[in-house]
Amino acid sequence: MKKWLIPLLILAAIGFALYSWAVGFNNTAIDLKETANNKWGDVESAYQRRYDLIDNLVETTKGYAAHEKETLEAVIKARAQATQTTVDPTNLTPEKLAAFQQAQSGLSGALNRLMVVIERYPDLKADQHFKELMSQLEGTENRINVARNRFNEAVNPYNKHIKRFPGMILANLFGFEPLDYFKSESGAEKGVKVDFGTEKEG
Repeated sequence: MKKWLIPLLILAAIGFALYSWAVGFNNTAIDLKETANNKWGDVESAYQRRYDLIDNLVETTKGYAAHEKETLEAVIKARAQATQTTVDPTNLTPEKLAAFQQAQSGLSGALNRLMVVIERYPDLKADQHFKELMSQLEGTENRINVARNRFNEAVNPYNKHIKRFPGMILANLFGFEPLDYFKSESGAEKGVKVDFGTEKEG
């Protein structure tokens, strides 16, 4: 073998190793980000279920407390704001996620105020349809918490993958940006209080 072939083969081997590393890093980053995007879809799906239940809740409440117009309209307005504030899972910027969280927090606050009003209407609380809605809403709040936690769990390995050296160099070259975590505002992690203790049987 000619001597000049040896360094050429070494360079070729190094080049192939670097190429393989870059391809592996890129594909792994894509897979991890896609997993996080899918988990965000689960978050939005859980919130959509919440929106649908709120529509039914407002209509049911109107039948017993139609004169609570201001409180009901506040819920309707907050729901409209929340549904209009969406986030593209492929572009989860901190600003957009913060806006989404703020809208959801506003809706939670409006719902909690409605729950306080409902306490004054025992006939409404005894309504079977209302009870079923409360049970479904409570389950949905739990689904939301689970979906948000799973989204955060999916974001973590992706962020680590693109932030660690030397992978961060390739991340910058390939345009991979860190994803923001879903952070609950103070008190928001408790969701909407839908538990009416007087309705539970001992």
